[in-house]
Amino acid sequence: QVQLVESGGGLVQAGGSLGLSCAGSGRTFSNFRRAWFRQAPGKEREFVAAINWSGSSTYYADSVKGRFTISRDNAKNTVYLQMNSLKPEDTAVYYCAASSTILAGTGRSTDYAYWGQGTQVTVSS
Repeated sequence: QVQLVESGGGLVQAGGSLGLSCAGSGRTFSNFRRAWFRQAPGKEREFVAAINWSGSSTYYADSVKGRFTISRDNAKNTVYLQMNSLKPEDTAVYYCAASSTILAGTGRSTDYAYWGQGTQVTVSS
């Protein structure tokens, strides 16, 4: 069974940090573009960050640029999201995703065939 499983969410105060992990199983994702999306209550799912297969190119939403860092370890089939200087508006369920069809850039959420179940991140003010 092919799966993406997120971990590392939780409750943190504003200004704090959290690290998320997304481990793939059932197949290798080493040649996939990997990404993080998030969805806050009452809002649409939005793009957060993406990374190409080698890790040489990364992409960020303007709202997280300079605060979040996406990285990957293909040997572990895992992608990470380090979140610093967290703000209450970062509160959301965070989802990891994987795509084999995006050749450049971030793509759209519909371009990602594999999704994790989500992990809650709550930032208190």
